[in-house]
Amino acid sequence: MAGTNWRALGLALAWLVLTPAWGGESAPAPTAPPSPSQPATPSPAPIPATLPSPAASPSPSPSPSPGESGALGETVELTTRPAAYIEAKAKREEVYGAIMDSLAKIRLELAKAGLKPQGHPVGVFLLADDDGFTYRAMVPIETAPDPKLQLADPIKLGQTPVGKAMRFEHRGEYDEIDSTYDAVTAYLDEKGVDAQDVFMEEYLNEPNGSDDPNLQVDIYVLLR
Repeated sequence: MAGTNWRALGLALAWLVLTPAWGGESAPAPTAPPSPSQPATPSPAPIPATLPSPAASPSPSPSPSPGESGALGETVELTTRPAAYIEAKAKREEVYGAIMDSLAKIRLELAKAGLKPQGHPVGVFLLADDDGFTYRAMVPIETAPDPKLQLADPIKLGQTPVGKAMRFEHRGEYDEIDSTYDAVTAYLDEKGVDAQDVFMEEYLNEPNGSDDPNLQVDIYVLLR
């Protein structure tokens, strides 16, 4: 396939170096988008003010179309939000289910703490190796909680990515998301987009399993 596989390559290089700009602490930072089908505390450092995840090109324009998925690149400005998250590792073929399980645990803990989720959950990939992906599953919350609040381990508090990014769409099975990442890679190479080696997935819905054709995911690649 043409170009670099951002998801696999980015994660191998290590995600972004999450700096205090994220919302306090600094956590590891992912790299360019890895491909799902080849899947990817108390005080993790919040992702930097310019979280290297989604990146966008100055002007939105369509990217190569990946099979059943529609990949359209458009420039967006990500604003950071307080969030609760779990950082963990999963085998490539199990990463989607692992992220969904992590999100479910986070929601249960937020309910116990009286915190209200707000917006769509996201998955940020921090690192990739032969064993799988290290990811951060995040649930944005309505308001920033008391800094002294402690959630049940391994759930931590932090902030979602922020900065200029390029958004791409994946519609269809998560098992087929590699085709979308291939299209994204080809588009970025063709346009000469200077993107960071980090990416984020926003889950617009949560169907049953990675083979559900109704899945809707927006992929963000941060620009430098």
